[in-house]
Order: sequence, then structure tokens, then C-alpha cells
Amino acid sequence: MQGIMLLGAALVLVTQNASSRFDPKPWVEDLEVARRALVEKYANLEWAALEREADLDRRFAEARASLRTATSDAEARAIFDRLTRRLGDAHVLFRWPSSTTSHARADNDLCARLDMGTQPQVPSIASFVPGYAPLKSSPSDAFAAGIIQADGQKVGVLRIGSFDFGQAPGLCQEALTALKLPADAPCDVACEDHVGAWAYERMTHDLEARLRALRAAGATTLVVDITRNGGGSEWVEAVARMLTAKRLKPEESGIVRGNHWVSALSRFEADLRKAMVTADPADRPLLAGILDESEAKRREVAIPCDGTPLFRGERPACSWLVKGFHATRAVAAMDPAVLRQKPWARLVFSAMEFPYYQEGVWRGPLIVVVDGGTASAAEEFAAVLQDNEAAVIMGSPSAGAGCGYTNGGTPTALRHSGAVLQVPDCARFRADGTNEVMGIQPDVLVGFRQPDGPHRLSARFADKLPEALRRAKALWRTTNP
Repeated sequence: MQGIMLLGAALVLVTQNASSRFDPKPWVEDLEVARRALVEKYANLEWAALEREADLDRRFAEARASLRTATSDAEARAIFDRLTRRLGDAHVLFRWPSSTTSHARADNDLCARLDMGTQPQVPSIASFVPGYAPLKSSPSDAFAAGIIQADGQKVGVLRIGSFDFGQAPGLCQEALTALKLPADAPCDVACEDHVGAWAYERMTHDLEARLRALRAAGATTLVVDITRNGGGSEWVEAVARMLTAKRLKPEESGIVRGNHWVSALSRFEADLRKAMVTADPADRPLLAGILDESEAKRREVAIPCDGTPLFRGERPACSWLVKGFHATRAVAAMDPAVLRQKPWARLVFSAMEFPYYQEGVWRGPLIVVVDGGTASAAEEFAAVLQDNEAAVIMGSPSAGAGCGYTNGGTPTALRHSGAVLQVPDCARFRADGTNEVMGIQPDVLVGFRQPDGPHRLSARFADKLPEALRRAKALWRTTNP
């Protein structure tokens, strides 16, 4: 009994000593740094304050009070993470220092260092529908595809698990073989860009092959499953245009004022001036107009806007974002057949970075399936097709991540905790003017639930598919007379 009492006393003493050693003051200082970062850098600050009504002053005051009564670093980290969850923007997050062991293991594996094929592939919801027949021939493991029978017709199903070059396990090994890179080779930024360019070219080629194979198999309507697709890169704009014969108008983009975008626009303008030297004389007026517009925007971006009033729920006197950009870069839309012969094309229109890109590989009715795991670039994909009336969206509301980080983003280091705060430096706006971070609302609502297993999800999908097929056909007939 005495031993138990002594042990209990010792535990109390250890706990008291641990509590006394924890100093909340440095964490409160880090919190203030994070607050300033949102005031200066957060693209969706206006949306968070005025549309989501986040009451940022109160949220930070609550976090500050919680930190002052915290008893450990782990508890303090939880307070920071809870703050970002309450903000409701998936691109606002704290990256905490990680152990060195995982990095040491990855050093011997180039694919792991490039994060290529390291995530488990999630099968299409439709692949669990009874009678699903997968396509037998496959150029790679990047895009699972198959046919189901529904509403008296053959429906093609295409799974896109990510809009990033790291999505397929086999793709990395193929890239290393093609580029003659050993698995333990060092790989700097230029090397990573080289691998990425090869992978995107291959993915674009394989996607085209998949679409043609589905059409040859008799598919009259295409279902593209982007559930649990967390996003990716600018490749998304090329993919969207491969899936419709309509010339898509991209979303408008808004960017954060400050040095990050001033530098990015300056680099773009320098590249554009070089391109103009060798450009066809007939193209120079177009490029000169793009240059003038970029210079005007850069001057505007350099003018700061104090976001402090937004923390009080008040609109600032200045425009928080500089708008008038396109999700496809400088050009909103142009015939790729015309652009293909232009050396400067990829500089002004993002889809031209991918050699196999072409519009309208699929030209029939289109359905896109989304859920709460559809985020970021995947939401961009669904939004641009929905806004241009090129696809029917079915599923449950998407994550609401919107535009993310460009050119490395604008990370903010927190000195005491060692964390890095990431906030989006851009925002995309729908055809109706709403911020894409609000999420994609489906045209045909399906009651997907996060705990559902694959067969339950597929049953919910199959139940609503006939309605989506009828709406997709009607939309296609209306917009393709």
C-alpha cells in the first residue's frame, strides 16, 4: 500500500514538473505570426470573413486563451490544428516537423522522394456495380476503365485518382527506365521537372488511348470518377478539354498582393519578351497585349491591401485580391491546332505543355462523379465542366479546397514550434462569381457517406445513375445542336 502511495505521489510530481516546464509564451508568439500571415497572404481571407462568417478575431482569441492554459507541446499543436479545421479551408494547414527516419528511408528510393506511386490507388465506385466489365488492354496502370450497362445503354467508366504525375505506381519505374535514372540517383528540381514532363506526356497519351478504347467498346455516355481525388497540377485543364468538344472558358483567378506574385509576373514578362524576339511578326501584337496586361497587373499586385478589417468581419477599403487572370494562364481559350505551331504557346496557355493534348477526344454526354474527398484541382476540373454546361455533376458536395499554392506558395515558418504555415496564394471564381473554395454542388445528389464501404457506395451511385444519364443526354443535345 505504501509503495502504491509513493508511486502515485511520484506520478503527480512528474506531471507537475512537466506542466511547470511548459511555457506557452513562445506558442502565443507563433500564433501571432500565423495571424499576421493570414492578414498578409491568405487568398481566401475575404471569403472566410464575409461569406463563411468565420469571426477570425474570436477564433484567434479562443486559441490564444487555450494556449495559455495548455500543459504540453502536443496540446499546443492540437490547438493550432483545431484553428485551421474551424477555418474550413483545406489548403490552410500547419506542417509540423517530422522525424528523420522516414526521410532516410526515402533517400534510397527516387520514386519515394518524388512521391510517385506511393499512395494506394482507390478503385472506381462504378467498378463494384454488378456487371462491370474492365477494359482488357491497358497502356499503363494510370487510368482504370470499364463498361457498365445502365438505362438500356453501354456506359463508359474512367477513374482518375489524381491530377498529379505521381498517381500511378508503374509510371515512376517506366520514367526512370526511359530517362536512364538509377533508383538511388540524386534528383534536383531540374531532374524532377524532367521526370514530371515525361510522366505527364505519357499520361496524356494513355488518357487519349483510354477514351478511344471506351468509345470503340460501344460506350455512348462517359462517367468520370474523381471521388477521393485530392487534386494535382495544371494538367487538369488539359484533361477537361480532352473530354468535351466544347471550347471551355476557364475560371477567373484572383491572386494575393505582395512580392510572391510580383516576382512570378516579372519572370513571366521576361520570358514573354524573349519569346517576342523570335515570334512570327503576325503574333507580336497578341503577345504585346498580353505583356501590357501583365505589367499593369503586376503594378497593381505591388500595392498592398491591409486585411486587418476582415478579421473584424469588415470589408477593407481596397480590393483584397487582384482579379482578371485565367486558370489557364494568360489566354482564356484558343484553338490548340493553331497554338501547336507556336513556340510561345505553352507560356500563355497551360494545356499546351502536354504534347498529346487535343480538344474533344471524347465528344459525347459526360458525367463527373464527386464526393467529400474531391478537392483542389479536382474541384477545378468539375467546376469548369459544370460552368460551361459540358458535364452533369453527380455525387455529394466536394471538399471545398479551391485554389492552392503556386510556385512553391508563400510558406511562413514559426520559429518556436518549427511548424510551417501554408495558406493559398490564389483563388478561383466560378461563372456566377462565387469562390470555388465553397465546394462543388452536384446537379444530381447522391447520398455518399464517408463510412460506406465500396459496395454500398456503388449501390448509391447505381441508384442515381439513370437520372444522371437522362440529364447528361438532355444537356448534350441542348449544347451540341
